[in-house]
Amino acid sequence: MIHYTHCPICGGHTIEPFLQVKDFTVSKKTFPINKCSACSGMFTNDIPNEEEIGPYYSSENYISHTETQQGLINRLYHIVRNHTLQSKRKLVQKETGKLTGRILDLGCGTGAFLATMNRAGWQTCGIERDEHARQNAKKMHHITALPADELFTIHQLFDAITLWHVLEHVHDLHNYLNQLTSLLNESGTLFIAVPNPQSADAKNYGPFWAAYDVPRHLYHFTPASMRMLMEAHGLQVKKIYPMWFDSFYVSMLSEKYKEHAAAAVRGMMYGLLSNFKAWTQTENCSSLIYICRKKK
Repeated sequence: MIHYTHCPICGGHTIEPFLQVKDFTVSKKTFPINKCSACSGMFTNDIPNEEEIGPYYSSENYISHTETQQGLINRLYHIVRNHTLQSKRKLVQKETGKLTGRILDLGCGTGAFLATMNRAGWQTCGIERDEHARQNAKKMHHITALPADELFTIHQLFDAITLWHVLEHVHDLHNYLNQLTSLLNESGTLFIAVPNPQSADAKNYGPFWAAYDVPRHLYHFTPASMRMLMEAHGLQVKKIYPMWFDSFYVSMLSEKYKEHAAAAVRGMMYGLLSNFKAWTQTENCSSLIYICRKKK
């Protein structure tokens, strides 16, 4: 178990209790979330270490590893996913200024995004810690993903590095970011998508907010804390994009955790309300994509 006495995002020592959150997916255990007054970021405390956390991912409902379509919420996720994959491809091409190039995807899961980039002519490389997910990537998309520890053996440079809901899972946060920075070419772009704990749906659902996803989500980044983190690693947040679909998926799961009847319908309605509240203030959207580049 890891118990933090300081903020693992910025190193600040002024931390305070924020929430007690249940692991609804696997263990049903409760974990504390603390908040740092220095960077405004939050983090899960008393977490399993890297060697012990594997069993907390062992669930047929963990969609990025299994491609499960069991249940209405997961079926809806797959319906939307084809659209979001193309949106991510277009975003990478727009922000890199390249129709083709070299891309590294961290936590590539079953390889659907890399397969999309392959079809667009990109040279791809994927990293995935879960062996079952790597097998599925090979079987379903002909993507050969590398184990997580091979990230530090890569020496080639990339035009784009993507982390779609991955950075919140990384134990060795700062060494990991140092390595990613070293793998970006001078004009390269780092894409980081993470849930946003200052969103309207996070505030509405409190300890039932599905995107806390303890203990798998080790950190809960606010825009301010992400900017501080990037600055500490020689990077700058250049733009922030909203992920409008995430509010619906997260709200539906949150309603399910609250054991409400008609969870999908209620979640869709609150996801819409959350997006409406974030319409004029993007940084309050349920999930955000941070576009980061090396400081000149």
